[in-house]
Amino acid sequence: MNSPAASAERAAAAGWAAAGYVEGLAGNLYYDRNFESEAVKILPGEYYVTGKGLMLVTVLGSCVAACVRDTENGIGGMNHFMLPDGGGKGVVSTSARYGTYAMEVLINHLLKMGARRNRLEAKVFGGGAVLSSLASSNVGERNAEFVLKFLQTEKIPIVAKDLLDSYPRKIYYFPNAGRVLVRKLHRVHNDTLFNRENEYRSRLERSPVAGEIELFT
Repeated sequence: MNSPAASAERAAAAGWAAAGYVEGLAGNLYYDRNFESEAVKILPGEYYVTGKGLMLVTVLGSCVAACVRDTENGIGGMNHFMLPDGGGKGVVSTSARYGTYAMEVLINHLLKMGARRNRLEAKVFGGGAVLSSLASSNVGERNAEFVLKFLQTEKIPIVAKDLLDSYPRKIYYFPNAGRVLVRKLHRVHNDTLFNRENEYRSRLERSPVAGEIELFT
């Protein structure tokens, strides 16, 4: 990926990292034989935006993912984030500032690629109570509450959602078509998901929000 757009994306990611943020553009591209589609795997703290016929894939436990697209031109993207611990549910709390940042990075990238704000729609997933270590902080519930409130405030309609409950989910998102497939993982056979979310949580604690970005209009 040596195009000017890719170079700009890498430069932006470096700037966000320098500011203390941990969100980054997903880089795990592969071919999914089951769906016969090029795909991008999105890990905790990552996002991806595309105008091509790619499938975006992620696995959610306590984290949430927002799938946002322009309903006319099919430019769309997905993020995967968790609110860090630290300070209530208010819109000015450190936790909410980070969640706002995670959403703004996704939306701003969509708009830069040619999406129009008045044509955006969202589908949101995750926020399960699946990590016993986070049970006392109700992090899944806080994540779900935040993403709903953010989209309502920004007047982006939510056309589908699958939030809360006690199971992880695997999400397959096709931005061009606006289609989402949700696989509920009632049995998780290894600790990969839980280790990823715990490691991501640790990174959030080490990288507090150090600035702000503006949401393009």
